[in-house]
Amino acid sequence: MIFYFSGTGNSKWIAREISVVQHERLISIADEMTNPDAAFQYRLTDNEMIGFVFPVYSWAPPAIVMDFIDKIRFENFRNPYMFFVCTCGDEVGLTVDSIKKAAGKRGWSWNAGFSVIMPNNYVCLPGFDTDPKELEEKKLSEAVPAVGHINALLTARESDVFEYRKGSWPCFKSRIINPLFNKYQVTAKPFFATDSCISCGLCEKACPVHNIRVVDKPVWGEFCTSCLACYHVCPQQAVQYGKATRNKHQYFNPHQ
Repeated sequence: MIFYFSGTGNSKWIAREISVVQHERLISIADEMTNPDAAFQYRLTDNEMIGFVFPVYSWAPPAIVMDFIDKIRFENFRNPYMFFVCTCGDEVGLTVDSIKKAAGKRGWSWNAGFSVIMPNNYVCLPGFDTDPKELEEKKLSEAVPAVGHINALLTARESDVFEYRKGSWPCFKSRIINPLFNKYQVTAKPFFATDSCISCGLCEKACPVHNIRVVDKPVWGEFCTSCLACYHVCPQQAVQYGKATRNKHQYFNPHQ
């Protein structure tokens, strides 16, 4: 089975591509975490692999992914083949260290792990915007063979394979900036809709954690992951994050 979390669709596309080739079940982490009846218990079939696919948020795994890993339990767990794939705009920092530590606490061991460079979508801080169109298309094009390469390694059940780009200053980015990001930036409070909102409901539909309700305009709840799906999917660009997103651009994975 393959568990995934995705906001603007990059990780969802990769998870789906892997699930098709590996003939594995696809399970949304967001759906499980927002289901009041979820037991977080999953029974493995013989020879079934376990995979996690998720984006990198400020050089670390999203908090919702780490919380999910802490909650889940497996039946028929007999040292299955386990892997993860994280998507990033450029680099992952200490994401791999974090996900390995989380697995270790559960008594798991990763056989393989990868990062895939995908178009940037974070726009909520000064100096951050989506990639220029040419770079966006280049990243999407190069991601196709990258996922094909990962699938080949997974099919062969290769072990002790970890391919990722840590980047510069990983300790500072993952251990200093990321906690500040989680404390101050993972919040729906700055979100609002301008008068150009047409109440189409796309933001409500796109929110992976069902945190938006559209009446006349969208209203945000308190369970925000800062995935920015609502901002990027809006056809009128009416969804804004305070003043931070003014005159910035949008991106949503074209395969979604």
